[in-house]
Parts: sequence; structure tokens; C-alpha cells
Amino acid sequence: MNNITDLQGTFTLHNGIKMPYFGLGVYLSKDGQEVIDAVKWALEAGYRHIDTASIYRNEQGVGQGIRESSVNREEVFLVSKVWNADQGYESTLKAFDDSLKRLETDYLDLYLVHWPVAGKYKDTWKALEKLYRDGRIKAIGVSNFLQHHLEDLLQAAEIVPMVNQMEFHPYLVQQALIDFCRKNAIQYEAWSPLMQGHIFDMEEFKGLAGKYNKSIAQIALRWDLQKGVVTIPKSSKKERIIANADIFDFELSEEDVQLVNRMDKGKRFGPDPDNFDF
Repeated sequence: MNNITDLQGTFTLHNGIKMPYFGLGVYLSKDGQEVIDAVKWALEAGYRHIDTASIYRNEQGVGQGIRESSVNREEVFLVSKVWNADQGYESTLKAFDDSLKRLETDYLDLYLVHWPVAGKYKDTWKALEKLYRDGRIKAIGVSNFLQHHLEDLLQAAEIVPMVNQMEFHPYLVQQALIDFCRKNAIQYEAWSPLMQGHIFDMEEFKGLAGKYNKSIAQIALRWDLQKGVVTIPKSSKKERIIANADIFDFELSEEDVQLVNRMDKGKRFGPDPDNFDF
């Protein structure tokens, strides 16, 4: 099992960069005061990992939230992603510059290819490799890449992706994909860890919450970390941002980790990477 210690604990990527294994996702957080406050509350609570994307249209507010916080930029692991319409070599380089301008920073800690756009993601990856070699990104990775996408990319890539961010929750474990990533030293990361709220209706999680005297969300997020999966629950509510991170004073038994593993149905709540309307 991975050593899960505290909110600022990290997993080490294959290039030696330390990535905080718990962070704040800001998908659907409105640009302006809503996302500024969410970022500030998270950083004040001890978070050191903020995940955004150009398509979220809130990079400007994310950058402002970091600047208005009492935490130095260098202490924040900041992530963004290149959107589908911007994929391709030159257009990715431009999209990256545009993201930096909105965030008002001169580098990113991690930059991801948001979706595997057929016919484009290899050129997009070449652009990320250049940005990485130029020292403008500390780590590069992908998002929503299934095993066949990764195998195809690895045939052309000079640098193996450091991260693969996927929909991941008790109904969508994709253990074979996790194993493939682990074999290739690609860190697995979860989006939608709370199943877009559906997890709160699951009787098994109500039982686990009672057993450990924790909330359903805290049980699910702790399971992620014990699986070795980086997780970035999204919220714009201060109390929930703080509560989501209160998962370092207990540990799920191996029996209960396996119990959650067996809930897997291969069910998605988000788009299928093979059939996404790009």
C-alpha cells in the first residue's frame, strides 16, 4: 500500500517530480469570485494541488486565487489541460501560452492532453515534449486515454506520460488500465471520484461511513488514495473543501478496500473516451 500521510503528501512521478496525491478540482467552478474563493479556501486548508483546464474557462480566477492566497506559487502544484479544438503541434504550443497568460504564471507543474483526439494527439504530445524539454512544464501527461490510446501514443512518444487522469470511482475501477499504467510508470489520477453525486445513494457506502465514523465522500476519497490513485474532488463550498481533506486520521482495512473494488460495474457517468463528441 502507498504511504498516505497527510494533505501535503506526494506520489513521485517517473521523472522524480513529487505530485501531491490530493488536490482541488475546479471543473464547473465559475470564473471570478467563486473559483477565486475556492482556490484560496483550499490553499488555506493545506491543499497544494489545483487542477484546471482551458475548457473550464476559469484559469484567470484560479491564477488570481493563488496570488491572493498566503501560499507562494512555487508551493502549488498547478495543472491545466489542452482542449480538443486546440490539439495539433503549433496550436498546442499557442494554447499553452494562452493558459499561462490567463493563469499569470511562467510555468505549469503538469500539463495534460485533455482527450485522445484521433489523428491529433500524437502531434499534441510532441508539443508537450518540447514544452517539457524547454523547462516550461515540470511534468506532462494525458487524460481519458484508454490502454489502446496509450499503446498507440507510446509507439511514437519519446517521453512516457507521467500521469493519466481518468474517470475513476467504485463503479468504474478499470483495474487492467491501472495495472497497465503502473507497469509503464504512469501515475493514475481520478476525476469524478464521487460519481457525480451518485455515490451518496449507495447503501454499502452508508454502511462504511457508519463503521469508520466518516462521511461517504471521505470513505470514497480515502479508497482512492489507498489504491495509489491521485484524486482531485471538486467543490466551491468552503466546508466541503475542508471536509473532503479530512481523510488522514483513519485507514480502510484491506477487506474494505476489496469490498469497494468488487462494486465495479464498468459504468461511466462521464463521456466514453472512444465515443466522445469532439
